[in-house]
Amino acid sequence: MEQHPAAVWLTEAARQQGAGNLLRVVLIVMILGCVLTAWFVLRGYKRKDD
Repeated sequence: MEQHPAAVWLTEAARQQGAGNLLRVVLIVMILGCVLTAWFVLRGYKRKDD
């Protein structure tokens, strides 16, 4: 079974740099994802004054 290239990159990054940097990257991606999701959902509630 072949691994996805991103999974290979993440596991190699975890081995070389330690879990601290990997955790930092995961948290940043999660926060950005939450912000973008909130923006996408909340923009539908904008009032339109026609």
